[in-house]
Amino acid sequence: MKTMTIKEFHAALQAQGVKAREDLAVVCPRCKTVQSARDLIAAGAGADFVAVDGYVGFSCVGRWTGAGSPRKTPDGKPCNWTLGGLFSLHTLEVVTEDGKHHPRFELATPEQAQAHEKANAPTVQRLPADDTEGGAA
Repeated sequence: MKTMTIKEFHAALQAQGVKAREDLAVVCPRCKTVQSARDLIAAGAGADFVAVDGYVGFSCVGRWTGAGSPRKTPDGKPCNWTLGGLFSLHTLEVVTEDGKHHPRFELATPEQAQAHEKANAPTVQRLPADDTEGGAA
């Protein structure tokens, strides 16, 4: 079991080098999918980061997408795993300042997190350029 202090955990998240906290990434210990708060928001787990913060690194995004149980061999698709169940199959625990150990999904590498951020970047719809000299009428 790997353990990290909360300070080390936060430093490792910052080292991922993503632009927004919604893109800080973890890896589900069962299905091995890289996921972030942005994925949980898109799946309907909550409206914003504050609403999904308690799920990031604790429950796989598949719990909100209708995914089934983890497969014997990860296939790149989310599952319905959570660390709040009967079995303790996590490999990382974060130790808070009060000495309590909290199970968490493994952290994504900086390369994984940045690739995931790029693949899931919100799209911005651009308005057509105005070709008239004075702008819109």
